[in-house]
Amino acid sequence: MAKVAVTDYFSEKKQTALCTAVYIACLMNRDSAKEQYFTKALMKWHDVENIRSLPWKNEQDPYKIWLSEIILQQTRSEQGKPYYLKFTEAYPTIKDLAAAPDDEVFRLWQGLGYYNRCRNMLHTARYINNELSGTFPNTYEEILSLKGIGPYTAAAIASFAYGLQYAVVDGNVYRVLSRYFGIELPIDSTEGKKLFAELANALLHKNDSAGYNQAIMDLGATVCTPSNPNCTQCPVEKYCLAAGDKDMIAMLPVKSKKIKVNKRYFHYILFFSGNEVWVKQRASKDIWQGLHEFYLIEADTALTKQELVNKEELNGLIPSVKNIEYEGFLSQRLTHRIIESHFFKCQLPERNKQQLKDGKWVKINELNKFAYPKTIVSFLEKKSYF
Repeated sequence: MAKVAVTDYFSEKKQTALCTAVYIACLMNRDSAKEQYFTKALMKWHDVENIRSLPWKNEQDPYKIWLSEIILQQTRSEQGKPYYLKFTEAYPTIKDLAAAPDDEVFRLWQGLGYYNRCRNMLHTARYINNELSGTFPNTYEEILSLKGIGPYTAAAIASFAYGLQYAVVDGNVYRVLSRYFGIELPIDSTEGKKLFAELANALLHKNDSAGYNQAIMDLGATVCTPSNPNCTQCPVEKYCLAAGDKDMIAMLPVKSKKIKVNKRYFHYILFFSGNEVWVKQRASKDIWQGLHEFYLIEADTALTKQELVNKEELNGLIPSVKNIEYEGFLSQRLTHRIIESHFFKCQLPERNKQQLKDGKWVKINELNKFAYPKTIVSFLEKKSYF
C-alpha cells in the first residue's frame, strides 16, 4: 500500500471528498506481499518474544473476557488490572454479577470513571442471566446486540472466546497499521474507520484470530507506543513506512476532529450535624448518575464563600459566611469537559437540618459505604474521612 495523505482540511464537503478519494487510492494500492509479511512476522514475534503478561490473556471464558473489555474501555491496562481482579474475585460468574446490588457494584467500580459502562454492564449481566439462562451469546451479531457492546468489544469476545474470524480495531491497532502502511486518512472519518476495519480483517491470521488480535494490541502497547516507539525491536520494522521518521511517527494516526472541552464549576458543601454528614444520590441524566455527592451548587465560575452563602437556592441555610470553611479544590478531566470541584464545610444548627431535602444524613465513619465520583473520593481520602 503506497503512502497516501489527507492532512489539509478546507471545508467539510471538501474534506469528505478528499477522504473518499484517499480511501479509493488505498484500496487500489494494496500490497498483498507486504500484508502477508506483516501477519507472518507479527505472529512469529508473538510466539517467541511477546512476554506481556495480563490476567485476562489466554482467557476463554466469554464472561471474563467481556468483563475485562468493559473495564478496559477508556482505561489503560495497568489501571484496569486491579479492578478486573477485584471483580472476578467478587463475582466469579455472570450469575453472581447479575445478583449483586447496584451500590455494591458501583463501589467496586469507584475510581474507573465513565459510570455508564458500569450501568450497562449490570444491565447486560442481568439480561443474560434472566433472558438467556446465564449463557453468553456465541455469535458476533448476538454479542453486538448486547447493551454497552460496540464492534470492537464484540470482535474481541468473538475472537478470544470462540475463535471467530473478527479483527479487533482499537487505538493500538490504528497506530500500528497507520504507521506500517503510512496511512494518513483520519481514523475518525467514515472512510478511515472503514479502511482500517477492512485492512485489519485482511491481515487477520485465519487459523489463530485470537493470537493475532492479542499480538497486534500488545505490539502497539509495548513497542509501537504513542511516543518514543522502540522501532529497532519491532518485528515489522523492515517494511514500516514510518520507522525512523520522527515527524511521521508523531503525526500518525491522524485525527481530523478536535474535541471541544467545556469547563464546569461544582461547589460542594459538606453539611455536618454532630457526627453526621448529608449526602445525596445523583439522579439526573448527567455525569455520575447514580453516584453519591454532597450538597452541590453549580455556577459559571468559581464562587467565593460570600457569593456561595448569598446563593438563592440556599435560602438562608448557612447563617453567615463565618459558618462556612473553604476546604480546597480538585480538577478532573473527562472526555468533553473539565470539572473543577470546590469543597466547603459547614456545621449546621439542628433546627436547619430539616431544610435539606432529597438526601440523607449518614455517620461520618460510614461514608465509605457509598459510591462517589473520583473527585469526591480523592477529597475524602485527602481529608482522612475514609
